[in-house]
Amino acid sequence: MVTAAVPAATAVDRPMTKEERKVIFASSLGTVFEWYDFYLYGSLAPIIASQFFSALDPTAAFIASLMAFAAGFLVRPFGALVFGRLGDMIGRKYTFLVTILIMGLSTVAVGILPTYASIGIAAPIILVALRLMQGLALGGEYGGAATYVAEHAPHGKRGAYTSWIQTTATLGLFLSLIVIIACKYFLGDDTFNKSWGWRVPFWMSFFLLIVSVWIRLSLNETPAFKRMKEEGRTSKAPLTEALANWSNGKIVLLALFGLTAGQGVVWYTGQFYALFFLTAQLKVDPTTAQLMIGASLLLGTPFFIVFGTLSDKIGRKPIIMAGCLLAALTFFPLFGALTKAANPALAEAQAKNKVVVTADPAQCSFQGSPIAREIDFKTSCDIAKRFLAQSSVSYDNVDAPAGTPSTVTVGDKTITPPSANVVNQKFDAESAGKIAAFKKEIGGDLVAAGYPAKAKAIDFMGGQWWTVVAILFVLVIYVTMVYGPIAAMLVELFPTRIRYTSMSVPYHFGNGWFGGMLPTTAFAIVASTGNMYNGLWYPIGVAAMTFVIGTLFIRETKDVDIYAHDH
Repeated sequence: MVTAAVPAATAVDRPMTKEERKVIFASSLGTVFEWYDFYLYGSLAPIIASQFFSALDPTAAFIASLMAFAAGFLVRPFGALVFGRLGDMIGRKYTFLVTILIMGLSTVAVGILPTYASIGIAAPIILVALRLMQGLALGGEYGGAATYVAEHAPHGKRGAYTSWIQTTATLGLFLSLIVIIACKYFLGDDTFNKSWGWRVPFWMSFFLLIVSVWIRLSLNETPAFKRMKEEGRTSKAPLTEALANWSNGKIVLLALFGLTAGQGVVWYTGQFYALFFLTAQLKVDPTTAQLMIGASLLLGTPFFIVFGTLSDKIGRKPIIMAGCLLAALTFFPLFGALTKAANPALAEAQAKNKVVVTADPAQCSFQGSPIAREIDFKTSCDIAKRFLAQSSVSYDNVDAPAGTPSTVTVGDKTITPPSANVVNQKFDAESAGKIAAFKKEIGGDLVAAGYPAKAKAIDFMGGQWWTVVAILFVLVIYVTMVYGPIAAMLVELFPTRIRYTSMSVPYHFGNGWFGGMLPTTAFAIVASTGNMYNGLWYPIGVAAMTFVIGTLFIRETKDVDIYAHDH
Protein backbone atom coordinates (compact mmCIF):
# COMPACT_ATOMS: atom_id res chain seq x y z
CA MET A 1 0.00 0.00 0.00
CA VAL A 2 1.44 3.37 -1.03
CA THR A 3 1.19 6.05 1.61
CA ALA A 4 1.55 9.79 1.32
CA ALA A 5 3.26 11.55 4.17
CA VAL A 6 2.81 15.20 4.95
CA PRO A 7 5.49 17.08 6.90
CA ALA A 8 4.52 17.86 10.46
CA ALA A 9 5.00 21.56 9.72
CA THR A 10 1.88 21.53 7.57
CA ALA A 11 -0.33 20.51 10.49
CA VAL A 12 -3.25 22.86 10.91
CA ASP A 13 -2.75 25.15 13.87
CA ARG A 14 -6.10 26.80 14.36
CA PRO A 15 -9.02 26.65 16.79
CA MET A 16 -11.67 23.99 16.33
CA THR A 17 -14.52 25.24 14.13
CA LYS A 18 -18.17 25.22 15.18
CA GLU A 19 -18.93 22.46 12.65
CA GLU A 20 -16.04 20.32 13.96
CA ARG A 21 -17.23 20.74 17.55
CA LYS A 22 -20.71 19.68 16.47
CA VAL A 23 -19.34 16.60 14.68
CA ILE A 24 -17.31 15.51 17.70
CA PHE A 25 -20.11 16.20 20.17
CA ALA A 26 -22.82 14.46 18.14
CA SER A 27 -20.69 11.44 17.29
CA SER A 28 -19.36 11.09 20.83
CA LEU A 29 -22.70 11.56 22.59
CA GLY A 30 -24.44 8.97 20.45
CA THR A 31 -21.58 6.53 20.98
CA VAL A 32 -21.64 7.11 24.77
CA PHE A 33 -25.29 6.06 24.79
CA GLU A 34 -24.50 3.01 22.68
CA TRP A 35 -21.71 1.90 25.02
CA TYR A 36 -24.06 2.55 27.97
CA ASP A 37 -26.52 0.11 26.44
CA PHE A 38 -23.83 -2.47 25.83
CA TYR A 39 -22.20 -2.28 29.26
CA LEU A 40 -25.37 -2.33 31.31
CA TYR A 41 -25.33 -6.08 30.87
CA GLY A 42 -21.74 -6.42 32.05
CA SER A 43 -22.32 -4.21 35.08
CA LEU A 44 -25.34 -6.32 36.05
CA ALA A 45 -23.80 -9.74 35.25
CA PRO A 46 -24.37 -11.24 38.75
CA ILE A 47 -28.06 -10.23 38.71
CA ILE A 48 -28.45 -11.46 35.12
CA ALA A 49 -27.01 -14.81 36.30
CA SER A 50 -29.65 -15.16 39.02
CA GLN A 51 -32.54 -13.99 36.82
CA PHE A 52 -31.84 -15.89 33.58
CA PHE A 53 -29.51 -18.79 34.51
CA SER A 54 -31.04 -19.86 37.81
CA ALA A 55 -31.22 -23.52 36.75
CA LEU A 56 -27.43 -23.77 36.94
CA ASP A 57 -25.00 -24.10 39.82
CA PRO A 58 -24.16 -20.56 41.08
CA THR A 59 -20.59 -20.62 39.79
CA ALA A 60 -21.71 -22.04 36.44
CA ALA A 61 -24.54 -19.47 36.28
CA PHE A 62 -22.07 -16.60 36.68
CA ILE A 63 -19.76 -18.03 34.00
CA ALA A 64 -22.80 -18.59 31.72
CA SER A 65 -23.87 -14.98 32.23
CA LEU A 66 -20.37 -13.87 31.28
CA MET A 67 -20.55 -16.09 28.19
CA ALA A 68 -23.81 -14.41 27.20
CA PHE A 69 -21.99 -11.10 27.78
CA ALA A 70 -19.18 -12.38 25.55
CA ALA A 71 -21.65 -13.45 22.84
CA GLY A 72 -22.23 -9.80 22.03
CA PHE A 73 -18.49 -9.38 21.55
CA LEU A 74 -18.08 -12.49 19.42
CA VAL A 75 -20.42 -11.19 16.70
CA ARG A 76 -18.95 -7.68 16.64
CA PRO A 77 -16.56 -8.49 13.76
CA PHE A 78 -19.53 -9.70 11.70
CA GLY A 79 -21.29 -6.41 12.42
CA ALA A 80 -18.12 -4.71 11.25
CA LEU A 81 -18.31 -6.64 7.98
CA VAL A 82 -22.00 -5.92 7.39
CA PHE A 83 -22.10 -2.27 8.42
CA GLY A 84 -18.55 -1.53 7.31
CA ARG A 85 -19.54 -2.56 3.80
CA LEU A 86 -22.63 -0.34 3.94
CA GLY A 87 -20.59 2.55 5.33
CA ASP A 88 -18.10 2.35 2.48
CA MET A 89 -20.84 2.05 -0.14
CA ILE A 90 -23.66 4.37 0.97
CA GLY A 91 -21.97 6.62 3.53
CA ARG A 92 -20.92 6.99 7.17
CA LYS A 93 -23.90 8.98 8.45
CA TYR A 94 -26.81 6.69 7.58
CA THR A 95 -24.96 3.52 8.53
CA PHE A 96 -24.29 4.49 12.11
CA LEU A 97 -27.84 5.85 12.38
CA VAL A 98 -29.08 2.31 11.71
CA THR A 99 -26.66 0.79 14.24
CA ILE A 100 -27.87 2.97 17.10
CA LEU A 101 -31.50 2.04 16.37
CA ILE A 102 -30.68 -1.67 16.57
CA MET A 103 -28.67 -1.22 19.76
CA GLY A 104 -31.25 0.89 21.56
CA LEU A 105 -34.23 -1.33 20.74
CA SER A 106 -32.33 -4.50 21.73
CA THR A 107 -31.42 -2.98 25.08
CA VAL A 108 -34.98 -1.93 25.86
CA ALA A 109 -36.08 -5.47 25.00
CA VAL A 110 -33.74 -6.90 27.67
CA GLY A 111 -35.54 -4.67 30.18
CA ILE A 112 -38.92 -6.27 29.42
CA LEU A 113 -37.75 -9.86 28.87
CA PRO A 114 -39.39 -12.42 31.24
CA THR A 115 -36.95 -14.32 33.47
CA TYR A 116 -36.17 -18.04 33.63
CA ALA A 117 -38.71 -18.43 36.44
CA SER A 118 -41.44 -17.17 34.07
CA ILE A 119 -40.71 -18.77 30.69
CA GLY A 120 -37.96 -21.31 31.37
CA ILE A 121 -35.20 -22.03 28.86
CA ALA A 122 -36.65 -19.52 26.38
CA ALA A 123 -35.46 -16.66 28.63
CA PRO A 124 -31.69 -17.21 28.30
CA ILE A 125 -32.08 -18.09 24.60
CA ILE A 126 -33.85 -14.78 23.85
CA LEU A 127 -31.35 -12.96 26.06
CA VAL A 128 -28.43 -14.32 24.04
CA ALA A 129 -30.24 -13.40 20.79
CA LEU A 130 -30.60 -9.80 22.01
CA ARG A 131 -26.92 -9.74 22.99
CA LEU A 132 -26.07 -10.89 19.47
CA MET A 133 -28.13 -8.02 18.02
CA GLN A 134 -26.30 -5.56 20.28
CA GLY A 135 -22.96 -6.97 19.19
CA LEU A 136 -23.82 -6.67 15.51
CA ALA A 137 -24.89 -3.05 16.01
CA LEU A 138 -21.77 -2.12 17.97
CA GLY A 139 -19.67 -3.79 15.30
CA GLY A 140 -20.87 -1.13 12.88
CA GLU A 141 -20.94 1.75 15.34
CA TYR A 142 -17.36 2.37 16.38
CA GLY A 143 -15.83 2.29 12.92
CA GLY A 144 -18.49 4.71 11.72
CA ALA A 145 -18.02 7.18 14.55
CA ALA A 146 -14.21 7.07 14.45
CA THR A 147 -14.11 7.38 10.65
CA TYR A 148 -16.68 10.17 10.72
CA VAL A 149 -14.68 12.27 13.18
CA ALA A 150 -11.28 11.51 11.60
CA GLU A 151 -12.49 12.52 8.15
CA HIS A 152 -13.67 15.84 9.55
CA ALA A 153 -10.41 16.50 11.45
CA PRO A 154 -7.64 18.72 10.06
CA HIS A 155 -4.29 17.10 9.37
CA GLY A 156 -2.10 17.14 12.46
CA LYS A 157 -5.05 16.99 14.86
CA ARG A 158 -6.63 13.60 14.14
CA GLY A 159 -5.26 12.12 17.36
CA ALA A 160 -6.74 14.96 19.42
CA TYR A 161 -10.10 14.93 17.63
CA THR A 162 -10.63 11.16 17.58
CA SER A 163 -9.55 10.81 21.21
CA TRP A 164 -12.93 12.29 22.13
CA ILE A 165 -14.53 9.22 20.52
CA GLN A 166 -12.15 7.10 22.62
CA THR A 167 -13.63 8.54 25.81
CA THR A 168 -17.08 7.27 24.90
CA ALA A 169 -16.59 3.63 25.92
CA THR A 170 -15.35 4.65 29.35
CA LEU A 171 -18.03 7.33 29.73
CA GLY A 172 -20.67 4.78 28.70
CA LEU A 173 -19.46 2.40 31.38
CA PHE A 174 -19.32 5.27 33.87
CA LEU A 175 -22.88 6.30 32.98
CA SER A 176 -24.13 2.73 33.41
CA LEU A 177 -22.51 2.52 36.87
CA ILE A 178 -24.01 5.86 37.95
CA VAL A 179 -27.51 4.88 36.79
CA ILE A 180 -27.26 1.49 38.56
CA ILE A 181 -26.04 3.06 41.80
CA ALA A 182 -28.82 5.68 41.67
CA CYS A 183 -31.48 3.02 41.04
CA LYS A 184 -30.20 0.94 43.95
CA TYR A 185 -30.25 3.98 46.20
CA PHE A 186 -33.83 5.01 45.38
CA LEU A 187 -35.35 1.52 44.99
CA GLY A 188 -33.42 -0.36 47.65
CA ASP A 189 -31.15 -3.39 47.20
CA ASP A 190 -33.90 -6.01 47.51
CA THR A 191 -36.13 -4.39 44.88
CA PHE A 192 -33.20 -3.83 42.57
CA ASN A 193 -31.41 -7.18 42.93
CA LYS A 194 -34.29 -9.61 43.44
CA SER A 195 -37.38 -7.99 41.94
CA TRP A 196 -37.88 -5.56 39.02
CA GLY A 197 -35.52 -2.71 39.87
CA TRP A 198 -32.64 -4.01 37.72
CA ARG A 199 -34.83 -3.46 34.64
CA VAL A 200 -35.03 0.33 35.09
CA PRO A 201 -31.56 1.12 33.62
CA PHE A 202 -32.54 -0.85 30.50
CA TRP A 203 -35.80 1.06 30.18
CA MET A 204 -33.88 4.35 30.29
CA SER A 205 -32.24 3.37 27.02
CA PHE A 206 -35.43 4.28 25.19
CA PHE A 207 -35.05 7.95 26.10
CA LEU A 208 -31.33 7.90 25.31
CA LEU A 209 -32.17 6.35 21.93
CA ILE A 210 -34.56 9.18 21.04
CA VAL A 211 -31.91 11.80 21.87
CA SER A 212 -29.20 9.93 19.93
CA VAL A 213 -31.30 9.53 16.77
CA TRP A 214 -32.35 13.17 16.85
CA ILE A 215 -28.71 14.30 17.13
CA ARG A 216 -27.45 12.04 14.36
CA LEU A 217 -30.18 13.06 11.94
CA SER A 218 -28.73 16.58 12.06
CA LEU A 219 -25.26 15.51 10.87
CA ASN A 220 -23.83 15.84 7.36
CA GLU A 221 -21.78 13.28 5.45
CA THR A 222 -17.98 13.53 5.81
CA PRO A 223 -16.01 15.70 3.35
CA ALA A 224 -13.72 12.80 2.39
CA PHE A 225 -16.62 10.49 1.54
CA LYS A 226 -18.54 13.22 -0.31
CA ARG A 227 -15.47 14.07 -2.39
CA MET A 228 -14.86 10.41 -3.19
CA LYS A 229 -18.54 9.90 -4.14
CA GLU A 230 -18.55 12.97 -6.38
CA GLU A 231 -15.46 11.65 -8.16
CA GLY A 232 -17.05 8.22 -8.59
CA ARG A 233 -14.37 6.44 -6.55
CA THR A 234 -16.54 4.67 -3.97
CA SER A 235 -15.88 0.97 -3.62
CA LYS A 236 -18.31 -1.42 -5.28
CA ALA A 237 -16.96 -4.38 -3.27
CA PRO A 238 -15.36 -3.09 -0.04
CA LEU A 239 -15.16 -6.53 1.59
CA THR A 240 -13.22 -7.94 -1.36
CA GLU A 241 -10.92 -4.93 -1.54
CA ALA A 242 -10.35 -4.83 2.22
CA LEU A 243 -9.85 -8.51 2.96
CA ALA A 244 -9.20 -10.47 -0.27
CA ASN A 245 -6.57 -8.06 -1.53
CA TRP A 246 -3.37 -9.19 0.22
CA SER A 247 -1.72 -5.75 0.15
CA ASN A 248 -4.57 -4.45 2.34
CA GLY A 249 -5.39 -7.77 4.04
CA LYS A 250 -1.93 -8.07 5.58
CA ILE A 251 -2.34 -4.59 7.10
CA VAL A 252 -5.66 -5.75 8.57
CA LEU A 253 -3.91 -8.75 10.17
CA LEU A 254 -1.02 -6.67 11.48
CA ALA A 255 -3.48 -4.14 12.90
CA LEU A 256 -5.27 -6.98 14.70
CA PHE A 257 -2.28 -8.75 16.26
CA GLY A 258 0.02 -5.74 16.53
CA LEU A 259 -2.48 -3.15 17.79
CA THR A 260 -6.05 -4.01 18.70
CA ALA A 261 -5.64 -7.43 20.39
CA GLY A 262 -3.37 -6.00 23.08
CA GLN A 263 -5.38 -2.81 23.29
CA GLY A 264 -8.54 -4.89 23.81
CA VAL A 265 -7.23 -6.98 26.71
CA VAL A 266 -5.67 -3.97 28.44
CA TRP A 267 -9.00 -2.10 28.15
CA TYR A 268 -11.12 -4.92 29.54
CA THR A 269 -8.67 -5.80 32.31
CA GLY A 270 -8.46 -2.22 33.51
CA GLN A 271 -12.19 -1.61 33.59
CA PHE A 272 -14.34 -4.75 33.51
CA TYR A 273 -12.10 -7.46 34.91
CA ALA A 274 -11.03 -5.13 37.72
CA LEU A 275 -14.70 -4.67 38.68
CA PHE A 276 -15.41 -8.41 38.57
CA PHE A 277 -12.21 -9.14 40.53
CA LEU A 278 -13.24 -6.74 43.29
CA THR A 279 -16.72 -8.23 43.68
CA ALA A 280 -16.27 -11.93 42.84
CA GLN A 281 -12.77 -12.61 44.21
CA LEU A 282 -12.22 -9.95 46.87
CA LYS A 283 -15.87 -9.95 48.02
CA VAL A 284 -16.16 -6.17 48.07
CA ASP A 285 -19.71 -4.81 48.29
CA PRO A 286 -20.88 -4.30 44.66
CA THR A 287 -21.99 -0.70 45.15
CA THR A 288 -18.68 0.19 46.82
CA ALA A 289 -16.76 -1.49 43.98
CA GLN A 290 -18.80 0.37 41.37
CA LEU A 291 -18.19 3.69 43.12
CA MET A 292 -14.43 3.07 43.23
CA ILE A 293 -14.33 2.01 39.58
CA GLY A 294 -16.43 5.07 38.73
CA ALA A 295 -14.03 7.37 40.60
CA SER A 296 -11.02 5.91 38.79
CA LEU A 297 -12.78 6.34 35.44
CA LEU A 298 -13.66 9.95 36.27
CA LEU A 299 -10.03 10.71 37.16
CA GLY A 300 -8.59 8.79 34.22
CA THR A 301 -10.90 9.77 31.34
CA PRO A 302 -9.18 13.12 30.53
CA PHE A 303 -6.03 11.15 29.73
CA PHE A 304 -7.67 9.78 26.57
CA ILE A 305 -7.46 13.35 25.27
CA VAL A 306 -3.95 13.78 26.69
CA PHE A 307 -2.53 10.72 24.96
CA GLY A 308 -4.55 11.29 21.78
CA THR A 309 -3.16 14.82 21.52
CA LEU A 310 0.35 13.66 22.45
CA SER A 311 0.19 11.08 19.64
CA ASP A 312 -0.15 13.95 17.13
CA LYS A 313 3.28 15.14 18.30
CA ILE A 314 5.36 12.02 19.08
CA GLY A 315 3.41 9.36 17.18
CA ARG A 316 0.69 6.81 17.90
CA LYS A 317 2.86 3.69 18.01
CA PRO A 318 5.19 4.47 20.96
CA ILE A 319 2.29 5.35 23.25
CA ILE A 320 0.26 2.23 22.41
CA MET A 321 3.27 -0.08 22.66
CA ALA A 322 4.30 1.45 26.00
CA GLY A 323 0.81 0.84 27.39
CA CYS A 324 0.89 -2.84 26.36
CA LEU A 325 4.37 -3.35 27.82
CA LEU A 326 3.57 -1.66 31.13
CA ALA A 327 0.39 -3.72 31.47
CA ALA A 328 2.17 -7.01 30.78
CA LEU A 329 4.89 -6.22 33.33
CA THR A 330 2.72 -4.87 36.16
CA PHE A 331 -0.69 -6.59 36.13
CA PHE A 332 0.37 -9.21 38.72
CA PRO A 333 1.79 -6.73 41.27
CA LEU A 334 -1.10 -4.31 40.73
CA PHE A 335 -3.79 -6.93 41.35
CA GLY A 336 -1.81 -8.21 44.34
CA ALA A 337 -1.78 -4.67 45.71
CA LEU A 338 -5.51 -4.44 44.98
CA THR A 339 -6.12 -7.49 47.19
CA LYS A 340 -4.10 -6.02 50.07
CA ALA A 341 -5.88 -2.68 49.78
CA ALA A 342 -9.49 -3.84 49.26
CA ASN A 343 -9.52 -6.95 51.48
CA PRO A 344 -6.43 -6.95 53.73
CA ALA A 345 -7.83 -9.77 55.89
CA LEU A 346 -8.00 -12.05 52.83
CA ALA A 347 -4.46 -11.13 51.78
CA GLU A 348 -3.19 -11.88 55.29
CA ALA A 349 -5.03 -15.21 55.47
CA GLN A 350 -3.65 -16.27 52.07
CA ALA A 351 -0.12 -15.44 53.24
CA LYS A 352 -0.36 -17.19 56.62
CA ASN A 353 -2.72 -20.12 55.98
CA LYS A 354 -2.61 -21.34 52.40
CA VAL A 355 -5.36 -23.61 51.16
CA VAL A 356 -4.08 -26.69 49.32
CA VAL A 357 -6.12 -29.34 47.49
CA THR A 358 -4.27 -32.65 47.15
CA ALA A 359 -6.04 -34.97 44.69
CA ASP A 360 -5.73 -37.54 41.94
CA PRO A 361 -5.95 -35.37 38.75
CA ALA A 362 -8.13 -38.01 37.10
CA GLN A 363 -10.81 -37.34 39.72
CA CYS A 364 -10.93 -33.57 39.10
CA SER A 365 -13.31 -32.07 36.51
CA PHE A 366 -13.04 -28.75 34.69
CA GLN A 367 -14.49 -26.27 37.17
CA GLY A 368 -14.94 -23.53 34.57
CA SER A 369 -17.84 -25.27 32.80
CA PRO A 370 -20.68 -22.82 32.03
CA ILE A 371 -23.37 -25.54 31.95
CA ALA A 372 -22.52 -27.40 35.14
CA ARG A 373 -24.96 -28.25 37.89
CA GLU A 374 -24.10 -29.13 41.48
CA ILE A 375 -24.70 -32.84 40.80
CA ASP A 376 -22.13 -32.81 37.98
CA PHE A 377 -19.44 -32.56 40.64
CA LYS A 378 -19.59 -35.72 42.71
CA THR A 379 -15.99 -36.91 43.24
CA SER A 380 -14.26 -35.83 46.44
CA CYS A 381 -11.94 -33.56 44.42
CA ASP A 382 -14.84 -31.90 42.60
CA ILE A 383 -16.87 -31.39 45.76
CA ALA A 384 -13.90 -29.74 47.49
CA LYS A 385 -12.98 -27.50 44.56
CA ARG A 386 -16.59 -26.52 43.88
CA PHE A 387 -17.06 -25.35 47.43
CA LEU A 388 -13.82 -23.36 47.32
CA ALA A 389 -14.76 -21.82 43.96
CA GLN A 390 -18.21 -20.82 45.20
CA SER A 391 -16.61 -19.34 48.32
CA SER A 392 -14.03 -17.46 46.19
CA VAL A 393 -11.20 -19.12 48.10
CA SER A 394 -7.89 -19.21 46.24
CA TYR A 395 -6.02 -22.52 46.57
CA ASP A 396 -2.98 -24.43 45.33
CA ASN A 397 -3.12 -27.86 43.67
CA VAL A 398 -0.94 -30.87 44.52
CA ASP A 399 -1.19 -34.06 42.45
CA ALA A 400 -1.75 -37.26 44.42
CA PRO A 401 -1.11 -40.86 43.27
CA ALA A 402 -3.95 -42.53 41.36
CA GLY A 403 -6.72 -43.74 43.64
CA THR A 404 -5.62 -41.60 46.58
CA PRO A 405 -8.49 -39.88 48.45
CA SER A 406 -8.55 -36.10 48.08
CA THR A 407 -7.70 -33.81 50.98
CA VAL A 408 -8.01 -30.09 51.65
CA THR A 409 -5.44 -28.40 53.87
CA VAL A 410 -6.20 -25.05 55.49
CA GLY A 411 -3.11 -23.89 57.33
CA ASP A 412 -2.24 -26.84 59.56
CA LYS A 413 -5.72 -28.44 59.40
CA THR A 414 -6.48 -31.23 56.88
CA ILE A 415 -10.00 -32.30 55.89
CA THR A 416 -11.07 -35.20 53.69
CA PRO A 417 -14.03 -34.30 51.45
CA PRO A 418 -16.64 -36.98 50.69
CA SER A 419 -17.64 -38.40 47.33
CA ALA A 420 -21.34 -38.52 46.38
CA ASN A 421 -23.97 -40.63 44.63
CA VAL A 422 -26.61 -39.15 42.32
CA VAL A 423 -30.09 -40.66 42.16
CA ASN A 424 -32.89 -39.18 40.02
CA GLN A 425 -30.90 -36.01 39.31
CA LYS A 426 -30.24 -35.40 43.02
CA PHE A 427 -27.63 -36.32 45.59
CA ASP A 428 -28.96 -39.20 47.69
CA ALA A 429 -29.74 -38.43 51.33
CA GLU A 430 -26.52 -39.91 52.68
CA SER A 431 -24.37 -38.00 50.19
CA ALA A 432 -26.22 -34.75 50.81
CA GLY A 433 -25.63 -35.13 54.54
CA LYS A 434 -21.92 -35.80 54.11
CA ILE A 435 -21.50 -32.82 51.75
CA ALA A 436 -23.32 -30.50 54.16
CA ALA A 437 -21.13 -31.70 57.04
CA PHE A 438 -17.97 -31.19 54.97
CA LYS A 439 -19.00 -27.66 53.98
CA LYS A 440 -19.75 -26.79 57.59
CA GLU A 441 -16.41 -28.17 58.79
CA ILE A 442 -14.25 -26.52 56.15
CA GLY A 443 -16.23 -23.30 56.44
CA GLY A 444 -15.38 -23.19 60.14
CA ASP A 445 -11.72 -23.96 59.41
CA LEU A 446 -11.56 -21.11 56.87
CA VAL A 447 -13.05 -18.68 59.40
CA ALA A 448 -10.59 -19.86 62.04
CA ALA A 449 -7.73 -19.36 59.56
CA GLY A 450 -8.80 -15.76 59.02
CA TYR A 451 -10.57 -16.09 55.67
CA PRO A 452 -13.35 -13.45 55.63
CA ALA A 453 -16.84 -14.24 54.32
CA LYS A 454 -16.75 -10.80 52.69
CA ALA A 455 -14.54 -7.74 52.66
CA LYS A 456 -14.98 -5.32 55.54
CA ALA A 457 -16.87 -2.18 54.65
CA ILE A 458 -14.58 0.43 53.13
CA ASP A 459 -15.20 3.91 54.48
CA PHE A 460 -16.28 6.16 51.65
CA MET A 461 -13.46 8.57 50.76
CA GLY A 462 -11.24 7.19 53.55
CA GLY A 463 -7.56 6.28 53.17
CA GLN A 464 -8.29 2.68 52.18
CA TRP A 465 -10.88 3.84 49.63
CA TRP A 466 -8.39 6.17 47.97
CA THR A 467 -5.68 3.50 47.95
CA VAL A 468 -7.95 1.20 45.95
CA VAL A 469 -8.95 4.05 43.62
CA ALA A 470 -5.26 4.91 43.08
CA ILE A 471 -4.50 1.34 41.96
CA LEU A 472 -7.55 1.31 39.70
CA PHE A 473 -6.47 4.70 38.33
CA VAL A 474 -3.13 3.21 37.22
CA LEU A 475 -5.04 0.47 35.37
CA VAL A 476 -7.19 3.13 33.69
CA ILE A 477 -4.08 5.09 32.65
CA TYR A 478 -2.91 1.99 30.77
CA VAL A 479 -6.32 1.92 29.10
CA THR A 480 -5.99 5.55 28.00
CA MET A 481 -2.48 4.91 26.62
CA VAL A 482 -3.53 2.04 24.37
CA TYR A 483 -6.97 3.39 23.49
CA GLY A 484 -6.51 7.15 23.15
CA PRO A 485 -4.47 7.07 19.89
CA ILE A 486 -5.90 3.87 18.35
CA ALA A 487 -8.76 5.39 16.32
CA ALA A 488 -6.52 7.86 14.53
CA MET A 489 -3.96 5.15 13.82
CA LEU A 490 -6.52 2.73 12.38
CA VAL A 491 -8.03 5.45 10.19
CA GLU A 492 -4.57 6.37 8.87
CA LEU A 493 -3.65 2.79 8.05
CA PHE A 494 -6.31 2.40 5.35
CA PRO A 495 -7.55 4.21 2.19
CA THR A 496 -10.80 6.21 2.24
CA ARG A 497 -12.71 3.96 -0.18
CA ILE A 498 -12.50 0.93 2.14
CA ARG A 499 -11.61 2.63 5.43
CA TYR A 500 -14.86 1.90 7.31
CA THR A 501 -14.57 -1.84 6.60
CA SER A 502 -10.78 -2.12 6.92
CA MET A 503 -10.48 -0.45 10.32
CA SER A 504 -13.65 -1.97 11.78
CA VAL A 505 -12.58 -5.58 11.20
CA PRO A 506 -9.31 -5.58 13.20
CA TYR A 507 -10.80 -3.30 15.84
CA HIS A 508 -13.75 -5.58 16.55
CA PHE A 509 -11.80 -8.82 16.32
CA GLY A 510 -9.26 -7.37 18.75
CA ASN A 511 -11.80 -5.89 21.14
CA GLY A 512 -14.66 -8.31 20.55
CA TRP A 513 -12.76 -11.59 20.59
CA PHE A 514 -9.52 -10.98 22.45
CA GLY A 515 -10.96 -8.34 24.79
CA GLY A 516 -14.61 -9.39 25.06
CA MET A 517 -13.72 -12.97 25.93
CA LEU A 518 -11.42 -11.84 28.73
CA PRO A 519 -13.84 -11.96 31.71
CA THR A 520 -15.17 -15.40 30.71
CA THR A 521 -11.74 -16.83 29.92
CA ALA A 522 -10.07 -15.38 32.99
CA PHE A 523 -12.74 -16.60 35.41
CA ALA A 524 -12.80 -20.04 33.79
CA ILE A 525 -9.03 -20.20 34.33
CA VAL A 526 -9.46 -19.12 37.95
CA ALA A 527 -12.25 -21.64 38.58
CA SER A 528 -10.20 -24.40 36.97
CA THR A 529 -6.81 -23.71 38.57
CA GLY A 530 -8.00 -22.37 41.91
CA ASN A 531 -5.60 -19.42 41.94
CA MET A 532 -7.46 -16.11 41.70
CA TYR A 533 -4.54 -14.40 39.95
CA ASN A 534 -4.08 -16.99 37.20
CA GLY A 535 -6.73 -15.36 35.01
CA LEU A 536 -4.26 -12.51 34.46
CA TRP A 537 -2.03 -14.73 32.34
CA TYR A 538 -4.47 -14.30 29.48
CA PRO A 539 -4.28 -10.48 29.14
CA ILE A 540 -0.57 -10.50 29.93
CA GLY A 541 0.14 -12.99 27.14
CA VAL A 542 -1.93 -11.11 24.57
CA ALA A 543 -0.51 -7.69 25.53
CA ALA A 544 3.03 -9.09 25.27
CA MET A 545 2.24 -10.54 21.83
CA THR A 546 0.94 -7.18 20.60
CA PHE A 547 3.98 -5.37 21.96
CA VAL A 548 6.36 -7.65 20.04
CA ILE A 549 4.40 -7.70 16.74
CA GLY A 550 3.51 -4.01 16.88
CA THR A 551 7.06 -2.94 17.67
CA LEU A 552 8.54 -5.01 14.84
CA PHE A 553 5.95 -4.68 12.07
CA ILE A 554 3.56 -1.72 12.57
CA ARG A 555 4.62 1.56 10.97
CA GLU A 556 4.01 5.01 12.39
CA THR A 557 1.05 6.81 10.74
CA LYS A 558 0.71 10.28 12.28
CA ASP A 559 2.03 12.06 9.15
CA VAL A 560 -0.10 10.14 6.64
CA ASP A 561 -2.35 12.26 4.39
CA ILE A 562 -5.69 10.43 4.48
CA TYR A 563 -6.97 12.46 1.50
CA ALA A 564 -4.25 11.34 -0.88
CA HIS A 565 -5.71 9.39 -3.83
CA ASP A 566 -2.86 6.85 -3.82
CA HIS A 567 -3.20 6.10 -0.10
